[in-house]
Amino acid sequence: MSVKVFANQEVQDLLEAATNLGSNSGNARAKQITHRLLSDLFKAIDDLDMTPDEIWAGVNFTNRLGQDGEAALLAAGLGLEKYLDIRMDAADRQAEIDGGTPRTIEGPLYVEGAPVRDGMSKIDLDADPNAGPLVIRGAVTGPDGKPLAGAVVECWHANSKGFYSHFDPTDAQSAFNLRGAVRTGQDGTYEFRTLMPVGYGCPPQGSTQQLLNLLARHGNRSAHLHFFVTSNGLRKLTTQINIEGDPLIWDDFAYATREGLIPPVTEKTGGTALGLKVDTYKEIEFNFALTPMVQGKDNQLVNRLRATVAV
Repeated sequence: MSVKVFANQEVQDLLEAATNLGSNSGNARAKQITHRLLSDLFKAIDDLDMTPDEIWAGVNFTNRLGQDGEAALLAAGLGLEKYLDIRMDAADRQAEIDGGTPRTIEGPLYVEGAPVRDGMSKIDLDADPNAGPLVIRGAVTGPDGKPLAGAVVECWHANSKGFYSHFDPTDAQSAFNLRGAVRTGQDGTYEFRTLMPVGYGCPPQGSTQQLLNLLARHGNRSAHLHFFVTSNGLRKLTTQINIEGDPLIWDDFAYATREGLIPPVTEKTGGTALGLKVDTYKEIEFNFALTPMVQGKDNQLVNRLRATVAV
């Protein structure tokens, strides 16, 4: 078609009417954001000379994305969640906040309500013959480097099939399998006894992978474990650690890998005494360092829709 109509007054009037921009009613911020995004879309249609078929293919894809429940997954796969981290990193530099454990994306598979234990939690509730035992331990410290008592470390990860409890399409996992939380003692230490996770991919027939295929991109993640770390008066930390040696560490479709989040994995014995299923096990030692509030506020808190299960 090769026409340019975005600058026409008719189009500008349409944008203002569609977002009710000239009215004092409604939510001013919502109108501002919607007007900008719709304007950018209209201009992109002009600039790229998109056809009606392409536009409706996008609308149909959006419908399917919602039906698949994969909007948050696609947000990670297209780098949106990583971009938010980049912005928060820049805000930290501007606020002259140095140190602390690197943040990285939350991902879409957190479930609120995991039981909180003191000091240690064994979170492998289900037998998994394809996964060896793993112990993750370390300490939580504050901006002064001192141990934090009463901090809460939450951990969640996938099983050997790459599935998370509560999202497992096979319905084979118990509630809160491979999910748990630990409250630190006076020495600030925490420990999780669990199983070694594996990497996994997007649902192969899902809408996210459909788009990635068009982009000639894979939808795979390296093996990793997710964490939230909280303590009164300090900022909440959202992060992940990768399993050393995984070939996809630096080729993660969700862009979650960062320097400082790939701790060494060591092999140890004595697992039987710890209640592990075999005597030889893997161990990861990882310490979390929290950072101060910004003008009395936690600017790392993110309000988003999360699954919640009553214990």
